[in-house]
Order: sequence, then structure tokens, then C-alpha cells
Amino acid sequence: MTRDPHETDNAQADRFFLPDFCNVRMVFAVVVISELLAIVLTLSPLRSSGDRWNDLSIISLFVQWVGLSSAGILCLARPRLARMKETHAAAISYLLLLLTTLVITEAAFMIGAYLQLENWSSNFWLLSHWQVDLLLRNLGISAIFSAIVLRFFYIQHQWEQNVRAEAQSRLQALQSRIRPHFLFNSLNTIASLTQINADQAEAAVENLADLFRNNLADASLYISLEDELKLTQRYLEIEKLRLGERLQLCWSVDDLPTDASVPRLILQPLLENAIYHGIEPISHGGIISINGHMDKNTIHISISNPLPQKENIEQRQGNKIAQDNVRQRLAAIYGENGKLTVQEDEKNYTSTLIIPYQQSNPVATSEEKVHT
Repeated sequence: MTRDPHETDNAQADRFFLPDFCNVRMVFAVVVISELLAIVLTLSPLRSSGDRWNDLSIISLFVQWVGLSSAGILCLARPRLARMKETHAAAISYLLLLLTTLVITEAAFMIGAYLQLENWSSNFWLLSHWQVDLLLRNLGISAIFSAIVLRFFYIQHQWEQNVRAEAQSRLQALQSRIRPHFLFNSLNTIASLTQINADQAEAAVENLADLFRNNLADASLYISLEDELKLTQRYLEIEKLRLGERLQLCWSVDDLPTDASVPRLILQPLLENAIYHGIEPISHGGIISINGHMDKNTIHISISNPLPQKENIEQRQGNKIAQDNVRQRLAAIYGENGKLTVQEDEKNYTSTLIIPYQQSNPVATSEEKVHT
């Protein structure tokens, strides 16, 4: 499949150590940091002027001019810089910041000299020593401050990369625990069916083959919600062949965005728990309800199962591995934005998955497959 070059550029930019200075939040941060720097320079004891407010206004104007111009230049240059080696990109960024300071200092000096001297052209050379002093001072401040800022961005980027890699490794470890467990349960189901109905056992094998064909073909950690629901239905078809009329399903997921990106096999452990703790202990079975809806920009998926008698609950109590696994995966991916809540009353047990809506990205998924 041919990739869109714009998508590739975006992926490279996302992995670049410099932040996106085209972003409104970054522009606001530049304004705030520039103003703080202006205040520090104004409070410097080396300044001889007694009018601090006048000094602050002039210095603020100059520093904001340099800061916003530098942000604009880095915003425009970022796509090209992102394609370079980090050392080259850092060196060019550093030179661009110094060049911006040099040009704006020259412009500020020319404007100031023109406004303060009526016959500024004839007296221009008398101000040359002021000009050199101003240039050296501003370039020195810019050189030190730019080096600190670029170093900070690089260290922050490296820290984020390490955190992301650790989270990815932990997520893969959690994911790897699910697949053998899922295979073990499915094979047990098929084994029990071979003694009851060979045709149903064959159908279960075909469903299991389709499930693992899909998983082996795409090793990514994420999947579209549409495909996740299809995998879930395949699993439930296997269980329904084993349990027969004891397992009834009630689906209400039409309001869910099928293009949403979700962790692979995030629903299957919850449904497995619902069957193991809710349906199997009840002689006549029951109904598992799968309901989904969008609330603002958040996906809610609830899985509800009937509760058996208390004596049966005690026999099967303590199997919380699946829920803990799901919670850890949600925490690794979404942080505090991903949750698994449970609610229990006298008749039903409900697990609710709450995750933020993120649109599935085929390009990102294919890249993820390469690195997995």
C-alpha cells in the first residue's frame, strides 16, 4: 500500500524533539516565558534606569518580538527539521534562534536611533559602540537561553520516549496474558463440543481459526471498534455453541462510533467473566446485555450478566485477574481517562468500560505493526 507523504511527514514530526510551535498552547507558553524573561532582565541590578515600568515595557516589547518571531520560524521549519538527524536539527534550530535575535536587535537599534535622534543619519556612527554592545549582550543572552531551552526540549522528548516505550512493553505483556488464556478456554469449549455435537465443534473450530487468523495477520495493540465487536461476536458464537439456549445475548451498540480505536481484545475478558461467573453457575442460564453509547467524547460500553445464588458465587469467588488486566491496560494507554467500573445489585452484575474516543488511524496501525 502506498503511503501518503503528508501522513509520513506528520509521523516524523510527531517523533521530533521540538514541540509544535504552530500550536496555540505553545504560542501562549512562548508569550508567558518571554514575559518572565523580560521581568528578570528588568529587575537586573546592572540596569541604571530608575523607571522600571518604562524599562519593562521596552524590554517586554523586544523579548516578545524575538520570542514570537523565533516560534514562527521554528513552526515553519519544523517539517524540514524533523527529517534531519537530531544533532543537525538542533544545530540549525540554534542558529535560527541566534539569527532571529541578531536581525531583530539590528531592527530595534535602527528604529530606536531614528526615533531618538532628529539627524540620526549624521550621528549614526557615534552610536556604533552602543550597537556593538547591544548586539553582543542580546546575542549572549539568546545563546545561553536558547541552549537551555533546546536542551530542555530534548531531555523532555527523551523522557517521553522512554515512558512511551515502557508503557508499550507493559501493554504488550498484559496483552500476551490474554491470548493464551483465551485460546485455552476456547479449546476447552471445543473439546466439550466434540462429545456432544461434532458439527458444532467444527463450527467452533472455524470461528476460532478466524479469530486467530485475524490476530496473527495484525499484531498491533489497537483495533477499530467495529473489528473488536466482530471478534467479540465470534467468541460469543463459540460459547453459545457450548452453552446452547442457556446463553442469550442482547446487543445495543448501534450508537457507538465504529471508527473508534480501542485496545485489542479489551471486551473479551469481560464477557468471559460474565459467562463464567454469571451464566455457567445458573442451571437455566440467562441474558448477557452489551450496551454502548457516546457521552460527549467518551465511549461507554456496559456488559451486564445475571447473578447466581450466593452459594454458587462463593464457589467461584476470587477470579479477578481479567478485570485487573483490563484496568492495567486502560491505565497504560489512557491514564486517568480510561476506566473500568463495576456495579452489583441483587440480580445483576455490570462492568462498564469507559474510554476516550480516538479515531482509528490505518497508517499509524501499519507503522505499529512494523515496530511490534
